Amino acid sequence: RNKIPQGPRLGIVTNAGGPGVMATDALIEAYGTLATLSDPTMAKLNESLPESWSHGNPVDVLGDANSKRFEKATQIVLQDTNVDAVLVILTPQAMTNPTATAKVIGDLAQSSSKPILAAFLGGAAMREGNGILAERGVPTYRTPEQAIRAFMTLVAYARNLETLYETPKDIPVHFKIDREKLRALYLTDLLSDNPILSEDVSKALLEEYGIATTRPQSAYSADEAVAVARQIGYPVVLKILSPDITHKTDVGGVALNLEDDIMVRASFERIVAGARSKRPDAKIDGVTVQPMVRAADGVELILGIKQDPVFGTVMMVGMGGISAELFRDRSLGFPPLNERLARRMLESLRIWPLLNGYRGRPPVNVDKLIESMIRLSYLAADYPEIAELDINPLLVTPTDCVALDARIILSERKPDESSERYAHLALHPYPEEYVKEIRSKEGETILFRPIKPEDEPLWIDMLSRCSKETIYSRFRYFFQWASHEVATRYCYIDYDREIAIVAEIVRDGRRLLIGVGRLIADPDHESVEYAVLITDAWQKQELGSMLTDYCMEIARHWHLKRMVAQTTTDNRPMVSVFQKREFEIKIDADSTVLVSKELA
Repeated sequence: RNKIPQGPRLGIVTNAGGPGVMATDALIEAYGTLATLSDPTMAKLNESLPESWSHGNPVDVLGDANSKRFEKATQIVLQDTNVDAVLVILTPQAMTNPTATAKVIGDLAQSSSKPILAAFLGGAAMREGNGILAERGVPTYRTPEQAIRAFMTLVAYARNLETLYETPKDIPVHFKIDREKLRALYLTDLLSDNPILSEDVSKALLEEYGIATTRPQSAYSADEAVAVARQIGYPVVLKILSPDITHKTDVGGVALNLEDDIMVRASFERIVAGARSKRPDAKIDGVTVQPMVRAADGVELILGIKQDPVFGTVMMVGMGGISAELFRDRSLGFPPLNERLARRMLESLRIWPLLNGYRGRPPVNVDKLIESMIRLSYLAADYPEIAELDINPLLVTPTDCVALDARIILSERKPDESSERYAHLALHPYPEEYVKEIRSKEGETILFRPIKPEDEPLWIDMLSRCSKETIYSRFRYFFQWASHEVATRYCYIDYDREIAIVAEIVRDGRRLLIGVGRLIADPDHESVEYAVLITDAWQKQELGSMLTDYCMEIARHWHLKRMVAQTTTDNRPMVSVFQKREFEIKIDADSTVLVSKELA
């Protein structure tokens, strides 16, 4: 029954200053926003309230306020475009009438599109008023702090809905790799008895996914460390090399800004001796040598993945470096990520203003950071063997994003080869296995691939190039297709039981969708409904046949038993496509053509 606020800006109306301050403190602590009342709102309140009112938000209507004053003040604040919701706080005072106030506030709530929350303080004396508010759909709370927590929950819910249906920015992330070949290459490491992969192997795997790193080279003596440092070029970094030590700084196992041979030799001896002293149980192999990355305007973050027993693999981003455990400024999300999901994770961090430039510091390359997050999310999807992966620190600068240290811990339980490929994920990733290129009759390259949320502008553009007859043949009715709300239904899909294969070409550097075939499986995963749309310019060029054949191939890959579809008798090209593929065809009295085929 609760209305959803459009943002975090809260107006507070109270008859006591103290509870108003308590609500304000709780709001700020929860990262909400105390609404700034507009000049017209302030003028109306000045006209309606006693001269000694608070002249700001919270709006203190004073202890002698009756129900009419509460009603007028709340109504004025609700009408302010700077306010997303209103909290009404009432305390028992001599002139207070909780029942009458509850009635007028409840009436306002029923006529307003903005949510109203109430905190009527006073225990049993407020029981009747709280009952009236509840009947009118106004949530009531015993304390201002409880009301603020409820409001921020509504704000978070609204943000989640917005994220779910918001069109992500299309950040191109292409993996020109053979996943199976890559898995075979690292299989020995993945099946190793040592659950912790070396920094070198961890970074090598990250680089395969396009995440830049400072690749380390191993040195088992001071002389080798000097030789490697000369080869890399000064300045360099030395880190302890041990399969048993994961937090290197805890044992003094990191030396930065080493400028010459003398510093490298001294640091090698100091690091190895210190590690042996603090961790006598650990196997010490030597050190790794890697280039020193300097960036005065860089920000150190931590980026990682971890398997949760309930939610599967979870991603994390937050403040990094040696302060990561101290401040615990982190945000969690489910892989695979897209641009919008990754950005929302970053926006929830307290360090977010620093990433955007703060007090003269230039902003970091947020797009590059988001790209790295997306790439890591696909690595997480591909390797259920990984129990934990930490990149700390991940140095983000105004121009680049580099993993300075990385650690991968393997799961003690190896994944069951008979289980579903993405059983370790809460969300099914983009099915790249269904991306392929074909050739048209004229030899033009056409890309068949699953649709994704970023395709919304291309989808709308495709429909704009279709005639009314084409749209009616596909959807069986006319509708306002050029809207975000409609596009989300067709571009945001659950890959577990639905897929839409778009046909894409490139003309004069411009990407165009020229057709789409859609499969929707039933809940029992027995049969699948098929629909296809081809733009007018590409009709009668066998594109519908090629899309149908490919969608039938996918349906068989899903182990579906039956494919069904509907069209109209005047859509003769598609009827012919179904006839050639030996679909069973029935025609209803209203000229609807029903087709079906058992899939071998």
